[in-house]
Amino acid sequence: MLLGAVLGLHISGLPYLHTLAVLLLGALALLTRYVSLAVLALPLGLAILTVVLPVEAWARFAAWGLLAVALWRHKENIARMLEGIEPRLGEPPPLPSRKQVVCAFMIHPLTVEDFFQSPRFRWARSLITRGIVPRAWVERLSELFRPMKVGELRGVRTVDGREIRCYLISAPLLPHQITSKPELATLRAIQGARLARELGCTVVGLGAFWSVVGEKGRLVQEAVPEIEVTNGGAYTAGTVKAAIPGILAHFESSGRSLREATAAVVGANGVVAFGIARQIAPLVGRLILVGRNLERLEKSAATLRQNLERKGQPVPDIVTTLEIAAIREADLIFSATSDPRPVIFPEHVKPGAWIYDEGVPPDVDESVKKLPGVRVIPGGVVRPPGNMTGNLDLHFGEGAVPACLAETMILAAEGAYERKSLGGETKSENIQFFVERAEALGFRVVD
Repeated sequence: MLLGAVLGLHISGLPYLHTLAVLLLGALALLTRYVSLAVLALPLGLAILTVVLPVEAWARFAAWGLLAVALWRHKENIARMLEGIEPRLGEPPPLPSRKQVVCAFMIHPLTVEDFFQSPRFRWARSLITRGIVPRAWVERLSELFRPMKVGELRGVRTVDGREIRCYLISAPLLPHQITSKPELATLRAIQGARLARELGCTVVGLGAFWSVVGEKGRLVQEAVPEIEVTNGGAYTAGTVKAAIPGILAHFESSGRSLREATAAVVGANGVVAFGIARQIAPLVGRLILVGRNLERLEKSAATLRQNLERKGQPVPDIVTTLEIAAIREADLIFSATSDPRPVIFPEHVKPGAWIYDEGVPPDVDESVKKLPGVRVIPGGVVRPPGNMTGNLDLHFGEGAVPACLAETMILAAEGAYERKSLGGETKSENIQFFVERAEALGFRVVD
């Protein structure tokens, strides 16, 4: 098509040697090994020549029209070149093979500031900080964007020598937009899964608040059966289960007794939080369950008592409540909500309390860390094997990822798609599977 355009412009009066100069410009651009850049150099060179050389008006219009079409057609390639994630000529194709696993993971900004991590949006930061563009406009505009590939994790290499490449896909919705507009969020998650499939991925994971949309991924999987979808719940629960014994041991080593301690679980209506409650119940003297549905909480508490009695284990005093203020009595607090904003503030925590925060974004406000003797422990953080690199800050520390992302990688590496996490139920055998396979592949839970 481009060669035909060059010929057409030559017929319109562009000197032959100048048309060759345009092709030479494309060849020079190819030295960058970006094929898209070389393709764009051709219509750009033609458009410039029509300005500096005498050609007919229709030819000038055609050249600039061709440039506009080419820029629009390659807009994602341009953005990926800016972000450093566009494949280069000569690199191995990013497709699944015996030595390479390719998966995708859906992310979203936690704050407006996260929008500007991507070079494609960084230019707009000054417009917002200066008040030229209101933040409310940014949020409204973000609802118009379809999912896009904004990053890539490389350098993850399993113990058996396979490389895992993970594309980071984002539709720039903030947490409160995802929770307040479930239909839009589900649509964007479905579009993200389709994009992952087009990129050659075998598995797509739903991260953070994407994990709760579309019946926790179930509707997304039904809409895009060509790719495996997981919400990452099984390995997230597994990392929590693995971390709690160490936390409790450290708590006792500080001179305090678990049997005399009061523990609180925030978000106890959820799968992960109630799993924590089951694990710690026989070890503490009093257990406070905090959630949003009192009837379900009371049923869960009754089930918990019955299971402990049946197993002959100690039964703590169990309290169910909707009031977050009740956790001020707790020595140990475990939190795993899906709230887009912090739910635990200084007035809810007594001095000296230990808090295990599994929330993404964090359930614990930063100001809580200033309380005397309070220790806040982040949960669900995993370090993949190898030397992982990426172009975005995922807010989990250098070289670390959330457990739900790690589950996506493990699922793609193992091909055990029947183990994927969908819906609200998480089977104990799947939790154990991911814990065991993560260990075998070289994934490590961050203490």
